[in-house]
Amino acid sequence: MKLSLLLAGLLSGFLALAQKPAPVGLQLYSFRSQFAKDVPGTMAKVKQLGFREAEIAGTYGLSLTDFRQLLDQNGIKAISTGASYEDLDNNVPKILAEAKALGAKYVTCAWIPHGGDAFTIYDADRAIDVFNTAGRLLADNGITFCYHTHGYEFQTYQNGTFFDYLAQNFDPKFVNFEMDVFWVKAPGYDPVALLQKYPKRFLLMHLKDRKPGTPDTNTGHSDIESNVTLGQGDVGIAAIMKQAKKSGVKHFFIEDESSRSMEQMQGSLAFLEGLK
Repeated sequence: MKLSLLLAGLLSGFLALAQKPAPVGLQLYSFRSQFAKDVPGTMAKVKQLGFREAEIAGTYGLSLTDFRQLLDQNGIKAISTGASYEDLDNNVPKILAEAKALGAKYVTCAWIPHGGDAFTIYDADRAIDVFNTAGRLLADNGITFCYHTHGYEFQTYQNGTFFDYLAQNFDPKFVNFEMDVFWVKAPGYDPVALLQKYPKRFLLMHLKDRKPGTPDTNTGHSDIESNVTLGQGDVGIAAIMKQAKKSGVKHFFIEDESSRSMEQMQGSLAFLEGLK
């Protein structure tokens, strides 16, 4: 009798552990290969891992309505969804319709078009105009716009970087940022220092770690296989998490772009769970 009670207790403990909500959300792009083969099965795995919040990166052939239904069935809330620069420039109503269909309150853009690897003042000024205009239209409809940093913004400009120039010229009422910590570290910058320098400007965050010894780059391009389990790289995730909430980050998403993302995810979650 005692043994059966013990086993029942252990089983309920394991089930509770499996069902415990993850401490952060997931950028679904992390499982793009799996979603491409099996959308319902992969979404069930996202739920099984404990994720209750997600950032959307496409619907893998499903309609927006069907994808939203799948999210709802698995108890996963879409916090944000991506939008192209071209749509932000030319088709904000399309973006609004997609965000509304998914139930997302944030829209992000992850790339400012520019020629080659060099980012220029022309590219920056054009983005400032596009994002301030689109951000106002989105805000008027209850959606918050964030630009996702991608490394090339940290190329030198005047006495600082293009990121500094963008931050000074994006209207904070309508345009803020999603920090991808990998893409702050990649060009040689410190995510903690950037959070401290620009409090309340980073509302969303991608958590991603980098294999030690990976070469720095400010082009926005890097080997995706350099993505490692959170806590095993050189980005400094523990210190970032300690600072992030103080600086106003509201939602966090693990993004693992490597081919090992599914295998590494539980280790990343365990690392975050272990942070004090």
